[in-house]
Amino acid sequence: MTVMTVEQIEHFLDEVFPQRMGNIVSVGEMCATMRLNIGHEHLRPGPRVSGPTMMGFADVALYVAILAQIGPEPMAVTSDLNCHFLRAASGEHDIIAHARLIKLGRRLAVGEVEIVSAADETKPVIHVTASYMLPDNA
Repeated sequence: MTVMTVEQIEHFLDEVFPQRMGNIVSVGEMCATMRLNIGHEHLRPGPRVSGPTMMGFADVALYVAILAQIGPEPMAVTSDLNCHFLRAASGEHDIIAHARLIKLGRRLAVGEVEIVSAADETKPVIHVTASYMLPDNA
């Protein structure tokens, strides 16, 4: 069961992490979906969406999935992040992140994120696995 709504998470992030990227589309049981409107600052030559943009976006999406489960916790921090770039993402289309928690323990959360281009949501462009350390009071 989620303990925060999309609106509550957006408000919390506006206060503690205003520089984040992307908009929350939905949150659910152990999952979240986000969308990033691609701008010039997200591009590399090609024009393609840059790797750092997609890695950062995946990290935020997993954080949102965690917040939906544990509530407002600014000190849940990434402890590991591994990316597999599968294909180029055109800079002409938004990207969508589907985050899923695999394990949510007392001190550790483990999850995965699949990012797709809005132009073709059937083919992932990046697959990310990551873990977060959760503070004692989470």
